[in-house]
Amino acid sequence: MSSSRLQALATRPLCKLLNARCSSTVTAPDFSGTFKKSLLNINPTEVTVLPNGIRVCSEYTDTPTATLGLWINAGTRWETAENNGVAHFLEHMIFKGTANRSQHELELEVENMGAHLNAYTSREQTVYYGKCLAKDVDRSMDILADILQNPKLEEGAIERERHVILREMQEVEMNLQEVMFDHLHASAYMGTPLAFNILGPTANINSISREALQQYITTHYQPHNIVVAAAGGVDHWELVKLAEKHFGGMQSAPDQHKVIDFVPARYSGSMMHLRDDSIEYAHIVLAVEGCGWTDPDYFALMLANMIVGSWSRSQGGGIELSSPFAKKMYDMGKCQSYMSFNTCYKDTGLWGVYGVVKPDDDGLRKYVGAVQAEWRRVHRSITPGEVQRAKNLLKTTLLAGCDGTTAVCEDIGRQMLTYGRRMTFAEVDSRIEAVTPELLKKVMFDYVADYDPVLVSFGSVEGLNDYLLVKTQQSSGFD
Repeated sequence: MSSSRLQALATRPLCKLLNARCSSTVTAPDFSGTFKKSLLNINPTEVTVLPNGIRVCSEYTDTPTATLGLWINAGTRWETAENNGVAHFLEHMIFKGTANRSQHELELEVENMGAHLNAYTSREQTVYYGKCLAKDVDRSMDILADILQNPKLEEGAIERERHVILREMQEVEMNLQEVMFDHLHASAYMGTPLAFNILGPTANINSISREALQQYITTHYQPHNIVVAAAGGVDHWELVKLAEKHFGGMQSAPDQHKVIDFVPARYSGSMMHLRDDSIEYAHIVLAVEGCGWTDPDYFALMLANMIVGSWSRSQGGGIELSSPFAKKMYDMGKCQSYMSFNTCYKDTGLWGVYGVVKPDDDGLRKYVGAVQAEWRRVHRSITPGEVQRAKNLLKTTLLAGCDGTTAVCEDIGRQMLTYGRRMTFAEVDSRIEAVTPELLKKVMFDYVADYDPVLVSFGSVEGLNDYLLVKTQQSSGFD
């Protein structure tokens, strides 16, 4: 191109350049078919059930590493007021040595492999997992089998862990988001185990005994409650052989041949105010009862969750924000951040919004009213464009959440415990696409209209409306 031509282009306004470039019709390539085909090309999740009931599940990818773990159908929901905290306490104790390895030997063996071991406890699951080189899957399986079946539970280690857990409780109390969700469960499910704090009360931590820990293992760490999951450079049939070798000797106790039922959920619309005027911002959670993992409305509620969205003032933005509710919060000027959520359990769930709000000038009432108005808007006037945007966002979130062997292994273990199988991404895609704007409007009516909400607040919350008014606002405007 000549220099004069370049100069001419350089002096023309950008808008004219763009208009000239777009003067002819350009058809964007359609990648929808390619996307669906790519979902079908993902390696399948293979499942084998051992004679003793343990499920062995894996997804192979050609990588030099692997993640291997034990997903156990046990958690806070199977506790009582007397032993609340025992599942989490046991998670701490499980790595403190076995009948075959001292704690030092265990830690040294893991370090020498270059592996990583971790664990967590939730209200419905306990998980022990590790990441290692693919060539070390056998050794990692041996370690996981050893800590599960032969924990020492020494009295000295138990006493040391009491202090560790009490310090952990202090750290959790500094995380206001965790505190708010604990209070949300305590209010929404009062009188049932779903209301329990995962860490348990201080009195229980100080009194949990070795016998209580051993009893919990005997009762809940049974073959029919256990999923062995793996992802990465692991051949499924080799994994099955290893599982049979290391876990095949486990047998259910005579009185534990079937899954132990949990106490059914009992949701209660309610309000809990924790006033502290020294806090600059008010933390507010407004929620309704959602659905369980296997409910047909699960994906519709997930899409509604995506439409409401999340936002923080620290991220900036304004009129360019894509979420209508985020724009409203930006314009209102009182909200520092908000986060929509959809927390699911086996037979219930909590669906709502958690916000951090400046409490002055009637800001709290305006914020709660704005959340309820947004729920009504989704029910009455959600657009096909918003629904499609939410579908794309949900698919991206779910796919990105399975990026890496650890994330895939987590997805396998969780779905095997919640669904009894792992849904393929192609099935997930079709279930998401099956949600229409009309179905979304119906689901919003079914779960929000004329149903008692749960409102939990912390901070300078004197300006909040009383519960009766919040409840009345909840149902107004739905038709």
